[in-house]
Amino acid sequence: MKTKLVYVLACILLSMHAMAQIKISGKVTNAVDGSAIPNTTVAIKGTSSGTIANVDGVYSLQVPNENAVLVFSFTGFATKEVRVGNLTVINVTLSEQVNTLNDLVVIGYGAVKKSDLTGAVSSLKAEKIMDAPVPNISQALQGKIPGVDVNVNSSAPGQAAKVRIRGIGSINSSLDPLYVVDGVSGVDGNAINPNDIASLEVLKDASSTAIYGARGANGVIMITTKRGKAGPTQVSYQGDVNVSTLARHLKTLNSDEFVKVYNEAFVNATKFDPAHGTWAPPAALNHQNFPLLFDANDKPLYNTNWEKEVYKPAVSTSHQLNFQGGNEKMLYSASLGFLDQNGLMTQSWYRRYSARVTFDNDVKDWLKIGGSLNIISGKQRLISDGNGSLNVARMVTEEVPIVPVKYPDGTWAGNNDIAGLEGGPNPVHIAQSRYTLNNMQHTLGNVYLLFHINKDLDFKTDFGYDLTSLKANYYSGADLPHLSQDQGGVARITTDYNKYWQSESYLTYNKQFNNNNSLNAVAGISFLKYSGENALAETQNFLSDYFQWNSLGAGSVRQNITSLTNPWDMNSYYARVNYNLHNKYLFTATGRYDGSSKFSKDKQFAFFPSVAAAWRVSEEEWLKHSKLINNLKIRASYGLTGNQEIGQFQNFPQYRPDQTVLSGANQATLVPGYIGNPNLKWEKSNQVDAGVELAILQNRINLNVDYYNRTTKDLLLAAPIPWSAGMFNANVYKNVGSVRNRGWEVDLRTMNIQTTNFTWSTDFIFASNKNTVLTLNEGNADIFPGPNFLGQTNVLRVGEPIGSFYGMTRLGTYSTEEAAEAAKHSLLPGDRKYIYDANGNPSYSIIGRAYPKWTGTFSTTLKYKGWDLTADIRFVQGVNTAATFKHSVEDRQTLANSLATVLNAWTPNNQNTSIAQVRSYKFTQDSHFDTWWVEDGSYIRGQNFTLGYNFPASFLERSHISKFRIYASVQNLFLITKYTGYDPEVDTFNSTYGANIGFSQNIDFFPYPRPRVWNLGVNVNF
Repeated sequence: MKTKLVYVLACILLSMHAMAQIKISGKVTNAVDGSAIPNTTVAIKGTSSGTIANVDGVYSLQVPNENAVLVFSFTGFATKEVRVGNLTVINVTLSEQVNTLNDLVVIGYGAVKKSDLTGAVSSLKAEKIMDAPVPNISQALQGKIPGVDVNVNSSAPGQAAKVRIRGIGSINSSLDPLYVVDGVSGVDGNAINPNDIASLEVLKDASSTAIYGARGANGVIMITTKRGKAGPTQVSYQGDVNVSTLARHLKTLNSDEFVKVYNEAFVNATKFDPAHGTWAPPAALNHQNFPLLFDANDKPLYNTNWEKEVYKPAVSTSHQLNFQGGNEKMLYSASLGFLDQNGLMTQSWYRRYSARVTFDNDVKDWLKIGGSLNIISGKQRLISDGNGSLNVARMVTEEVPIVPVKYPDGTWAGNNDIAGLEGGPNPVHIAQSRYTLNNMQHTLGNVYLLFHINKDLDFKTDFGYDLTSLKANYYSGADLPHLSQDQGGVARITTDYNKYWQSESYLTYNKQFNNNNSLNAVAGISFLKYSGENALAETQNFLSDYFQWNSLGAGSVRQNITSLTNPWDMNSYYARVNYNLHNKYLFTATGRYDGSSKFSKDKQFAFFPSVAAAWRVSEEEWLKHSKLINNLKIRASYGLTGNQEIGQFQNFPQYRPDQTVLSGANQATLVPGYIGNPNLKWEKSNQVDAGVELAILQNRINLNVDYYNRTTKDLLLAAPIPWSAGMFNANVYKNVGSVRNRGWEVDLRTMNIQTTNFTWSTDFIFASNKNTVLTLNEGNADIFPGPNFLGQTNVLRVGEPIGSFYGMTRLGTYSTEEAAEAAKHSLLPGDRKYIYDANGNPSYSIIGRAYPKWTGTFSTTLKYKGWDLTADIRFVQGVNTAATFKHSVEDRQTLANSLATVLNAWTPNNQNTSIAQVRSYKFTQDSHFDTWWVEDGSYIRGQNFTLGYNFPASFLERSHISKFRIYASVQNLFLITKYTGYDPEVDTFNSTYGANIGFSQNIDFFPYPRPRVWNLGVNVNF
């Protein structure tokens, strides 16, 4: 009986609940033309319930009662909320969001409306960030924001790009911007899966970066990752598959040409031999000496194209699955990602697995808690290392075409099979037997507590952490001549383990005094600590290549064992005040007091202030109702920021461990390593910025223009000291000199045509930068910072920009009529001809610049119904690239293969050329870094072209899919340049992005070529 009673009561309760439900229906339309807006999300506020409108914009759903509030939202339209009340039919019109002035922009320790910004801040949304398949955020930024220079110097899978904001502002300090991910500062932004990013802001002027004080001198990149959204759980999938192909070719000598030039070189040796002896190859290239390479008629059996053997089409894929949902109290999100990137260079690849979760929970009216956790695991097979050695990229050009990859019996072939050649293994052999396997783990996250003290005052405390580990396993096989054969194989393990945590606690005060005045103030304190541990162990001479790094003990020679610990910490206090008067006059004042353990106690702390003001002219009564001008804002700022990125313990004298032999045995010892400088202090940058923001014709034309002038003083420079000081490190860090960067930035965005079915928009960004060294050391003497390549390549000189190439001027070659002139320099007709000074010494001067005078990107987007077409074209002008690889492949006949350009070398019948007469390397003329190598590096690149299609809602109506988009794209479609190498955007001396590599940019010594990438992708929302 009791059971029946319970059953009846349950049925009654359920029926009462069903009766309480109210069915609501209606249609969502465009406020402009009344057309339906399909796929509009209709959510019940404060719950995870809701629905999606169909192809005709029609929806229906059940709501609990008349107090329910419906939230209507669709991308590109303003969100609208409607209370149900006694209505059962609710028709809604949504207005398009053309004006972005009310968009929130993330800045340090908060967010403000775009209209209230007083500083130079640029924003990117997720759809613009990921319009091309890239593995990291630095590559995604290229050509997107004025004043942000991105150099993709290596196309090796998994490698990040170099990012420079508003020029080169330091010499020996780090030049990288500060990355802040969900409030955690100083992390590696490139480790984040770019598909997880919701928005990105770049803080460029001192007003916006001063809140980060000592670490804001190179700009700040704020990354906000995707969070939960109120309403039904949204599931989305993004997948890409792409093919990389070699975009440009370097033509080398084929087999017949190589044999011809090789033999000519020995014939010409008689001319350049002071004794005029007769010279011949160590072994003639014929069938008798090389039966495996030549036929009975002495014709080469092989004509190997090493580019085709090494740079093969590579297929890559990526997959991303996102979940977002929640209600008014609790928001959550999760994502899973997988990237399988295969490189153009054979045997090179990168795999990345990522997982991420976030939550934000309003526990009480006065308390909100939240957090995020990112876990990234990566593995990279890197084979393009060893700049200057016989690495894969170099041997693609230098390996002679008369040898195959392998002989018929399966043994490797190579230059070492031919007597007299330099002997490098063939590049396919190197790629197989010499590489580094990088195993990377990265855990990044934070947790926060947000207390609502009252309606105006909040207190937030945030704890962030960043844990990274890298285990690099290197092996070079025992069968690689001139690399590791003599050592019997080389195995090395390098480990890096880095721990970073920060604690931020700050108050935020928001006060609306009346309709005309508002105040926002932030004040807080920050603690952070970093600890890095590094260890290296290397052994050589293995019985077999089987062991590699898996058993270092199998190597009989212990070569290197090192370890190092690098701790540092900071303590900071900061405050910012924003005041808005009459919604027209905006004022900002910021200050940060930073202390760093990298300096001596009396130099540890420094103060970094800034001020800014803006005038919203368009809000003045005399302009407010203008039909032409929709927004006009004039702003200006001034402030100081700092730089401390020079490594640890530079203020202290240091000893380094070493070994010596005493009584016939190795003994540990300590030797003077670094002299130290207790007077070392902060590097400081002061910057002035002035900007104008203009929107006209119903916001269809938007123009932002900025001018900046930034001067960095007390440069942290590694100044040379005499070797007689007895230090292992022959330099010491000093605060010496100053450098200035000034330039213009333009961002022009237009909506040219906008109808019901068709839109056409264009974006144009432009940035110029003039870098000038103002002062250096005492006496302002030139400094040669390197990198060296057959002498100096760079000079730091007062009045000239950082990155000034320094070398000789090649005038061509000496003709037979100039024999007497050539003899003055102990040269002959056919030798290279240079400028000399009055004393007959080589004349050196500045012969180029590594950084452009201006850059720009033009983008245009056409949309017709479900179709869209986007084209991005990038311009880089007023820059040089040094093709230093010409030394190896134009000046070294009889040692390796050469570029086909040597077919235009000097001969008695071809004397108007810059390429010296071919000859045996024994009598080669010394190579010099000169104007023949330093070429025009300006270019126009077809950056990205995308054709996409969004399936109409009528097609998706019967499914649970709310969005289905397919697209095809191509990156690096074309390259217009005078540069003769693979790509003028290159840096082979430093491919990483974490060190100061301002002096090696655009120095090209056999790079990893930049591919053309053909991509197919799909986006699906459920």
